[in-house]
Amino acid sequence: MATKNSLPRELAPGVFWLGDCLEQPFRGKVYHSYNAAFLIIGTSASMLVETGHPKDFPVIEAQMADVLARGGPPLRHLFITHQETPHSGGLGRVLRRYPDLTIHGDISDYHLAFPEHVHLLRPMEVGDAIDLGGRQFVAVEPVIRDLRTSLWGFDTGQRVLFPGDGFAYSHYHWDGHCGKVAEEAESLDLVDVSAVFAERALYWTMFADMDIYADRLERLLAELEVAVIAPTHGLPILDLAVTVPKVMEGLLAGSDLVLSQEATATMVREETPIH
Repeated sequence: MATKNSLPRELAPGVFWLGDCLEQPFRGKVYHSYNAAFLIIGTSASMLVETGHPKDFPVIEAQMADVLARGGPPLRHLFITHQETPHSGGLGRVLRRYPDLTIHGDISDYHLAFPEHVHLLRPMEVGDAIDLGGRQFVAVEPVIRDLRTSLWGFDTGQRVLFPGDGFAYSHYHWDGHCGKVAEEAESLDLVDVSAVFAERALYWTMFADMDIYADRLERLLAELEVAVIAPTHGLPILDLAVTVPKVMEGLLAGSDLVLSQEATATMVREETPIH
């Protein structure tokens, strides 16, 4: 069985998956989920994507040190998809360890928490890019948002998409899924766990026409010619043709359930005689 600490793992040349599992009880089961971070190695600079949950930073820091000790360039940049704790909660610890790191993304509120680091904050909008040497990190449209300020990233070197809360789902520790990519977790019911995560963490998807978002997501993947998907919460996806349709089905399942329940309730009201 894979252990919880089977990372770091190189997903594509120069792109490393970092982090540790978080246990989440739900409906009588204990699911595992990642609050992952990713390290991108360019020829002139390295970049960290996400900080991980605050509890995970000692693990992430050790994993980064392991990768950077192999001869990569210094860590110079940090990109955060949005300000929620599992994504940005380790920012203070990262800054204490790397005080010259520039912080990228929607940095709207960070100056309030870290006024002494205002000079390191670099706001990004869709289309903005950071040159890492031999590859660029580009801010792209956040099709599935957790917060209004959500922003996604894309590595041009290996065509890796970093979608934050997009493609989010849990996995089973008892089946040895920890540290595996989605296609290796053969017993994982992606439709079910994607629907569970959407219900718990992206509740707005229960009440939106998710076909619109699914269509836009498919277009974005095609426009960028994405080869790898590296979600913050979920196992990375290396075979998009196999795995993306399953995650999409799970994302659509919640709103379909709510709509069917509403239709049933309406039918009952219409058929119930008024006395």
